[in-house]
Amino acid sequence: MSDFSLDTVSVLLIWTAIAIYALAFVAYTIDLSRRGAEAASRKGDRARELVGVGAVGRTSIDQMRIEQQHAATALTARGTQRDRPLWARIGTSLTWLGFIFHVGADVTRGIDAGRVPWSNMYEFSMTGTMLIVGVYLVVLFRYDLRFLGSFVTGLITLLMGGAMMLRVDVTPLSDPLKSPWLVIHVFVASLATALYALAFALSVLQLMQSRRERKALAAAEDPDAAPPRMGPTFLRILPSSDALESLAYRFAIIGFIFWSFTLIAGSIWANDAWGRYWGFDTKEVWTFVIWVVYAGYIHARATRGWRGTRSAWLSIIGFASVMFNFTIVNLFFKGLHVYSGIE
Repeated sequence: MSDFSLDTVSVLLIWTAIAIYALAFVAYTIDLSRRGAEAASRKGDRARELVGVGAVGRTSIDQMRIEQQHAATALTARGTQRDRPLWARIGTSLTWLGFIFHVGADVTRGIDAGRVPWSNMYEFSMTGTMLIVGVYLVVLFRYDLRFLGSFVTGLITLLMGGAMMLRVDVTPLSDPLKSPWLVIHVFVASLATALYALAFALSVLQLMQSRRERKALAAAEDPDAAPPRMGPTFLRILPSSDALESLAYRFAIIGFIFWSFTLIAGSIWANDAWGRYWGFDTKEVWTFVIWVVYAGYIHARATRGWRGTRSAWLSIIGFASVMFNFTIVNLFFKGLHVYSGIE
């Protein structure tokens, strides 16, 4: 690499984006902490009122339902109807700024390479994380998911920091990658991964919120028992576990559609490159495993008895499989599909 090139600019832009995302993570975390504390304070005031009328037995569950109703309303509110907490707005503004630098880094890397910037692990990491942030920001126009801001920006900061350890200089494409399917197949897989990441985050929060709801219900049924520990205060500003599950399911379904296309397009590309649609290559097998896991999750969620905790764990396992496929398979398994770029 020359002393100064577009790839050098790309690296500078990436590090700038990482720093801005880290600041956004701090802002979003402060927002969760402050709003959670305010909700806890309101609950304390309400509890003291109910003590006076002898209704303390159902304080926990009644207050929780009020909080979740407010959160569910805010989830789909748009425009001036939304709550406008200062630190959440700062976090979102910083995320947009980081995203602009992130896009700039991706574009300059692609221009310097003379091709799409996703032919090795470093470039795929750069593009994949960019799409996660992009999908999150686009979804904010429809749903108020700023409570996911800490997760998204924290995850992106860690993944991009790790990606910089995998950075390689621009190299020419190998013969199998010289295909229009490189543009289509890998981009769609990256988009599916971004949607799966949001579904994963919502599923984790679903499990935490479900545990809090069970504790509140137990406290309401046994008012003489000691008050339970209800978990992190930021859970008070989240919708119910059912609402979180429903939203995760929507993202997973869209991601599954894209992943199904990825599987089909990959088979067509494999036939063009190697003369067979399927060869039980490690990457092919794991792509199919991921498809099966999410197919199982969608089926389980559609089946009444598998809603709730069990379906949430399937969503989490699915995303863990995606990350395993991207990291462990690329780095430690041999096969025709391994293009880490690392010697």
